[in-house]
Amino acid sequence: MKEMVLKAVANPPKILWGPFLPVLLNIGLQFPLMFMAIGVFNMNPLFFLVSIVIVHVFIVSLGVKEPHLSTMIQAFGQTRKPTTNLYKVKGDKFAP
Repeated sequence: MKEMVLKAVANPPKILWGPFLPVLLNIGLQFPLMFMAIGVFNMNPLFFLVSIVIVHVFIVSLGVKEPHLSTMIQAFGQTRKPTTNLYKVKGDKFAP
C-alpha cells in the first residue's frame, strides 16, 4: 500500500484539532445565525463567539474519543436511504 492511503486512514482530516464535518457544521450554522441576530435583534456578537468556542471544545473532546467521527456521520447518512424491494412484500426487505 502507498503511504498516502495509510495516512488518510490513520489521520482523518481535522480543523483546529476537531473532526472536519462537525466543525464545519458548527461554523456553518452559528455564523449565519450570528449575522442574522446582529442584523435583526442588534445582539452582541461576543455571545456567539463564546458559544462557537464552547461547542468547538466539545467537538474536539468527542474527536479525541472517536477520531473518525466525520466518517461515521457520512456513513450514517448513507444508511438512511430507503431501499427498493425486488419483490412485492410489506416493509423493507433485502433480497439477493
